[in-house]
Amino acid sequence: MITPDDILDFWYSPPMSEHWFTSTPVIDADIRERFATLWEQAAAGELDAWQTTPEGCLALCIVLDQFPLNMFRGEVRSFSTEQQAVAVSKQAVQRGLDTVLPLERRSFLYMPLMHSEHLLDQDESVRLFDAAGLDANAKFARHHRDIVRRFGRFPHRNAVLGRESTADELAYLASKEAFTG
Repeated sequence: MITPDDILDFWYSPPMSEHWFTSTPVIDADIRERFATLWEQAAAGELDAWQTTPEGCLALCIVLDQFPLNMFRGEVRSFSTEQQAVAVSKQAVQRGLDTVLPLERRSFLYMPLMHSEHLLDQDESVRLFDAAGLDANAKFARHHRDIVRRFGRFPHRNAVLGRESTADELAYLASKEAFTG
């Protein structure tokens, strides 16, 4: 059985951490091969017992929020466990488990809130990143929040989720501001 420590050792390993935001087909395939079954267990609530520790909450956020983005890139499933990850993140923060984690690890615990299309989650992500002094993350969270405030969703997801883009969204997606933080 894979443990939260196994997830964290993998996620924070030098080869993986160098590719967090520059995914490759090889990384995506590696995550899918290793963790697709674990993701299914987490999606089914079979790993909810992990929520008793800070490391367990962090590992669940990675499994529910980050792994699907790699395993199912360009598919609807890539966002299918987003709200479960948001719930884990919120619970960890409410219980103060985030403050026990080393500062450099908190960002992935807060990211599900930043990835949510709900404005209250966006506001909370900005607050948490600011309070932790994670300035680069806070800047990106503000950018995400501004997108959600402007459109009520992330236009970047429209094609994946089969949503029609409005003319304003199409103009935004073609602009330089679309992917800058």
